[in-house]
Amino acid sequence: MTATVSEQQARQVAEAARESEWRKPSFGKELFLGRFRLDLIDPWPTPSPESVADAEEYLAKLDAYVRSDVDGARIEREARIPDEVFHGLAALGAFGMKIDKKYGGLGLSNLHYCKALTLAGSVNPSIGALLSAHQSIGVPQPLKLFGTDEQKRTYLPRLAGGEVSAFLLTEPDVGSDPARLGTTAEPVEGGYRLNGVKLWATNGTVATLLVVMARVPDKGITAFVVEGDSEGITIERRNAFLGLRGLENSLTRFHDVFVPAENVIGGLGKGLKIALTTLNTGRLSLPAMCVGAGKWSLNVARQWSAERVQWGRPVGQHEAVAKKIAFIAATTYAMESMLDLSCLIADDDRNDIRIEAALVKLFASEMAWQVADELIQIRGGRGYETADSLAARGERAVEVEQILRDLRINRIFEGSTEIMHLLIAREAVDAHLAVAGDIIDPEASLGRKARAGAKAGAFYAKWLPTLAVGRGQVPNGYGEFGPLAAHLRYVERASRKLARSTFYAMSRWQGKLERKQGFLGRIVDIGAELFAMSAVCVRARAERSTRPEGVELADLFCRQARLRAEALFAALWDNTDSLDTKVARRVLEGRYEFLEDGIVPPPSDAAWVATWEPGPSAAEDVRRRIPPP
Repeated sequence: MTATVSEQQARQVAEAARESEWRKPSFGKELFLGRFRLDLIDPWPTPSPESVADAEEYLAKLDAYVRSDVDGARIEREARIPDEVFHGLAALGAFGMKIDKKYGGLGLSNLHYCKALTLAGSVNPSIGALLSAHQSIGVPQPLKLFGTDEQKRTYLPRLAGGEVSAFLLTEPDVGSDPARLGTTAEPVEGGYRLNGVKLWATNGTVATLLVVMARVPDKGITAFVVEGDSEGITIERRNAFLGLRGLENSLTRFHDVFVPAENVIGGLGKGLKIALTTLNTGRLSLPAMCVGAGKWSLNVARQWSAERVQWGRPVGQHEAVAKKIAFIAATTYAMESMLDLSCLIADDDRNDIRIEAALVKLFASEMAWQVADELIQIRGGRGYETADSLAARGERAVEVEQILRDLRINRIFEGSTEIMHLLIAREAVDAHLAVAGDIIDPEASLGRKARAGAKAGAFYAKWLPTLAVGRGQVPNGYGEFGPLAAHLRYVERASRKLARSTFYAMSRWQGKLERKQGFLGRIVDIGAELFAMSAVCVRARAERSTRPEGVELADLFCRQARLRAEALFAALWDNTDSLDTKVARRVLEGRYEFLEDGIVPPPSDAAWVATWEPGPSAAEDVRRRIPPP
């Protein structure tokens, strides 16, 4: 029942949902345009002392609880979070951390909410996923941004009190292409009748309140608050994964589910815009998990590498291992700096953070995976061994293989790396598309193209000269940053080089640039490295009186990041992208099928993507309800 749409229609739906206006300044947007607006992030933003005191008191309580009452190994072993942990988290107010105090929540800032997720997720990442999916993309955040007063009064106190919510957008054959959404909401007297199947709903088996995206005829994709126990909802299965074994993730069927008209969030046809806007800050929760993983990995690497002796020395003193430890330390410092900075500028609400939040999600999910991979290498055979197996012979039960499994999904959750590259690249080239307009539109008339050409000429006549010189070429530029000044001069120069590269690509490929995904991915990855460098330098300077060792980590990270950025710059024009695409097409056509000889392939008696048909469920309902304490 999935809708059939053309490529052009799919792009139009995605473009219509995108926030196209910039009402506030954006460090990330300016960075891609070759304008290094350090003033937007420096000095390092500081939260109010009152909010810090309240939050630190709460974090201390949460810390004590997860240390004493949460058994992460049990969650991994039993593949479920125990009922008593739900009760304990609810009693602490953990399900209402982002909900305003007037609705019974804690009203934590983005900064301290993410620190709470880092803390809770370090005991077992499934707990972090439970809390973040509930609050960052579940019912609380869309209602906070788009809900009516009545919706907030009705639902937020329930959620703050411990009820769990989930977000349902993905379908068996619909992932990052929402134009093909098959779930429908037919208007009926007093509301809507919901029919469809949703896949991969995190918290779906335990949620009592749902945000459901469905297509209203002639109105478009719309967001609804739906009671999880409504008649006609069946949790057909709980999905199992490589990692996050405690995750309550569902396949959910809706059959003639009645939803009252007052449960529409934000208006008819606004569903995708609500989803994308929610993710602007919602994406910050995922790098919080990555920061926790980085800190955990550093702790294990430090202790193991100091104690384990090989060839007469602790393994951490051998250069091959030392490089890995240094990478873990510097990268963890960078991930935390990027996340804290993004949270702080989101909290002060002066800047638009959609690009920054996307960059830190992209960067942290990729780098945390590398951190965990390096930790396994440092631990050797013990890194590949399960914690239970280690404990069985009397060794410390360190879940290194688990952290790798648990982290892998972060490169897919809330926008895969490939989709994040395209989303960020779309924002990065927005100014160019705005002026190019009809020049690259194949359907535009010659007259429209001529007018667009004049407009573009005027824009580039003013903009291009600004990319020639800048403060990064001044020998004493950013001197107030001391030993880190040279790195900021590099960021300023590289920002202008990045903008020039984008302009050249627009000139060369014009409308075909959107298909140059290898090029666009590298542009975005360079921007992520530059943002990370900026964040660590500003943080290190702000903390140099209380934590002078931060300058050492910032310097090391910047040196590593510059090497990666230079490699990416070189690969913009020297790569095998075109050949890769050609060979991939031949692979799909079966030209190289001989390479598959000599193996037993996976079974081929089932569809790659399961189809579904409207109607009542024939499966057993596997929903889980947490009994009262």
